[in-house]
Amino acid sequence: MPNFRHMMCSVKNFAVATAAVLLAGSGGAFAAQEARTEVDVELVLAVDISYSVDEEEARRQREGYVAALASEDVINMIQGGPYGRIAVTYVEWADSGFQRAAADWMVISSEADALAFASQVAAAPLERGHYTAIGAAIADGVARIRDNDYDAPRRIIDISGDGPQNQGMSLEAAHALAEEGHVVVNGLPVISERDGRWVRPVEVNLDAYFEDNVITGPGAFVLPARTEDEFAEAILRKLVLEIAGAAPAPVELGRAP
Repeated sequence: MPNFRHMMCSVKNFAVATAAVLLAGSGGAFAAQEARTEVDVELVLAVDISYSVDEEEARRQREGYVAALASEDVINMIQGGPYGRIAVTYVEWADSGFQRAAADWMVISSEADALAFASQVAAAPLERGHYTAIGAAIADGVARIRDNDYDAPRRIIDISGDGPQNQGMSLEAAHALAEEGHVVVNGLPVISERDGRWVRPVEVNLDAYFEDNVITGPGAFVLPARTEDEFAEAILRKLVLEIAGAAPAPVELGRAP
């Protein structure tokens, strides 16, 4: 017959070992939670590089974002936040299956960080796609925010484009995903009168289209760009507003004050 005291010691040792394993697992879960970095904003810069955007425009968009990210205004705004840092990724998109990060998530809290991120954007190979799948781009941005290692009170997708959606997930479905993830989608319509590689400019009021169909969430706004100089200024202004959690003035939206 087994020794009763020996059996009780074995049970006790097993219980202690089991508790240690559970605590270790729990500690791992807590460590994983603690590993998430608190930032002021999680920002996806989602940039249209479909063939309706010609190569010159695509490069100009990049240059505008690179200049804005490295600007003193943006860096000062970042450092003025409660945490003094944001998390940002730069994604180029076109077809429903074409969303590629030219620069993956990075925390920016200093001029050096901003310049390092901007240099990654500038150095990435430029690849193109045929169609304009805005809904898929929004869904991709929501997933990138959901799966990253950051926590922020504000989550934003800043989406640029030079035409309406012509392929992929519906904008209604994409908006539902954004709402579920507490993500705001802002719009930067690029107004161009030049022909793209595959299609002629779309006869549509792009400002109104973005206002009615693309943006979503509390405080979402559209800030259009019509000329090369205005494009660079619009990107800079838009980033400053998004980082600050502010809204553009009525005059910036083409409305009476």
